[in-house]
Amino acid sequence: MEPIYVIVRSILVSVLRLLFRWKIDGVEKIPRTGPAIVAPNHISNFDPLCTAYLVDRAGRRPRYLAKASLWKNPVMRVIFSGCGQIPVERGTGNDSPTRAAEDALRKGEVVVVYPEGTIKGKTGVARLTLATGVPVTPVAVWGAQWLIGKGRKWKYRGHRLIMLKIGEPMRFDEFAGRQDDPDALREVTDRVMAEIDRLVRELRKVHPDGGAVPELTGAPT
Repeated sequence: MEPIYVIVRSILVSVLRLLFRWKIDGVEKIPRTGPAIVAPNHISNFDPLCTAYLVDRAGRRPRYLAKASLWKNPVMRVIFSGCGQIPVERGTGNDSPTRAAEDALRKGEVVVVYPEGTIKGKTGVARLTLATGVPVTPVAVWGAQWLIGKGRKWKYRGHRLIMLKIGEPMRFDEFAGRQDDPDALREVTDRVMAEIDRLVRELRKVHPDGGAVPELTGAPT
């Protein structure tokens, strides 16, 4: 395991445990060994750290498909490259990130892919599961949007509750080998998105405020 990853993981896990309260349901559904595709919803710029914390709780190391623009910052470039993350140039048609993710899965790693697009889900997660046969594990994150919503500034309030709910791994054996079939990709993506949405709705029913109010204070947001 890369030295940079060991250092970054040690710091982040300690900070996340200290600053936030966590409620994780279904962590055992992420396999302790072997390949896994983790597909979370995306409601906040804080989501990747939430998912990383979840995968770490499962005893695994996450490998992300992340937008290449994050590598433009020299510090972040050292961290992302040192931690083995996979840059994606959006809109270029370059399939090297997909091949890198497939290779990681064949090596038994955990790959995190955000399937949400602006209107319909992106098909990268479908392409990976159909090319490799690795099931998709859907994940709902709720509460992170109250910290860093998309396009918003950081807003920390002590020990905010972050909730994660993991669904049953989803297999798509009936579409095996059809990773270049647009209809198959869309069907698989839509099913994954529907399950993620269902999990998010379950969390939202229990915590409609997004976990924004610490249990100890009951203070309004």
